[in-house]
Amino acid sequence: MNDAPASSPADAPSRPSWLQTLQVYLEPPSLRMLALGFSSGLPFLLVLGTLSFRLREAGVDRSTIGYLSWVGLAYAFKWVWAPLVDRLPLPGLTRWLGRRRGWLLLAQAMVVAGLVGMAWHDPRLDLQGLVLCAVCVAFGSATQDIALDAFRIESADADRQAALAACYQTGYRLAMIWAGAGVLWLAARAEVAQAASYQPEAWRLAYLVMAASMGVGVLTVLLSREPAPRPQPTARSPGDWLRSALVDPFADFIRRYRWQAVLILGLIAIYRISDVVMGIMANPFYVDMGYTKDEVAAVTKVFGVVMTLLGAFVGGSLSLRYGVMRILMLGAVLSAASNLLFAWLGTRGHDLVGLIWVVSADNLSSGIASAAFIAYLSSLTNIRYSATQYALFSSMMVLVPKWLAGFSGRYVDAFGYGQFFVSTALLGLPVLVLVALASRVAIQKPQ
Repeated sequence: MNDAPASSPADAPSRPSWLQTLQVYLEPPSLRMLALGFSSGLPFLLVLGTLSFRLREAGVDRSTIGYLSWVGLAYAFKWVWAPLVDRLPLPGLTRWLGRRRGWLLLAQAMVVAGLVGMAWHDPRLDLQGLVLCAVCVAFGSATQDIALDAFRIESADADRQAALAACYQTGYRLAMIWAGAGVLWLAARAEVAQAASYQPEAWRLAYLVMAASMGVGVLTVLLSREPAPRPQPTARSPGDWLRSALVDPFADFIRRYRWQAVLILGLIAIYRISDVVMGIMANPFYVDMGYTKDEVAAVTKVFGVVMTLLGAFVGGSLSLRYGVMRILMLGAVLSAASNLLFAWLGTRGHDLVGLIWVVSADNLSSGIASAAFIAYLSSLTNIRYSATQYALFSSMMVLVPKWLAGFSGRYVDAFGYGQFFVSTALLGLPVLVLVALASRVAIQKPQ
């Protein structure tokens, strides 16, 4: 006979009020994550989305643009050097700033240097040089993300991670406004009337301003407080260090979830596949449909990003109240379905009103899905290996989608934009099955 007292409703954890939920976004860790999210989001578009617009305007063919999207695979393989970021001290910087902030500052310096190089290379004359600089930006940006994810996870308890994820997404999307709309607006303003359609001097100015804008992240790193250092196992030899840095983080995850780790990793690998594969051809689509820089900047890079911010706050707030897995399913459904709207838009020609509606729905869906997904990944992470494990998860998130996206230009050339957008929507169907199965897996906290 079980003599334990029955639980009563009073024993259950109380659900926070809406006011308490919203106040989380004004806490110092949330505000810091807002600024650091800006630093993280700025380089991403400049080596992927905005770069594809620039390349298409310069006359680079769609197939080449698709293949060049593989520059973004740096984000997919960041788990390879994540253990170094997690454990390796940087001479001078670690003593001055601490482990997390030291790596953040080094990564930001790499991004700035790469953006300056991209500013000075004309893709019509030296495409290879431009690509090499883009690789430098991507590598620095991926390294920044490794350190930033660890900084975020170590800055607050698990119940605050959804809010920090929403703030991170907000800063990230604000940076995307600046790196998307801002760079197009700057390039358009710097163009000389009656000159050629592609003017490298205009893009040079725009990219130099973007490099200077990384100062927001640099200043935030210098003014932030280093999270409390976590105890690290003492390594008696190089072999011990390698085991603790490379093997233990992965073994910990497998040990906690056993065979269910395959299901979880499968979900992580394809959750954003619809968005990522479609996104590579979005800017070439806008150019080919006759939208101007100012139209693309205003609708897709400003208004659209505002809708993503709204989606991020909705996703973060709903995750706090109703649970991450329910909102993860909602985000998966909306993300796949919104791609069908682009297929419809392709039949409309130059339709600015249609573009507004389609971008609104797509970006709102993306914001909801991203906030819930980041919170889910954070919940899987053991704080002892926060940088390495989160880098593994976020790398897997983009590896398959970005590899597949490299062929998107060839697919569009062969079948057209309409069939391409429908196909990317269908790619989201297996995601729904995996979310349903993963929702039955209990989160295993480290012992």
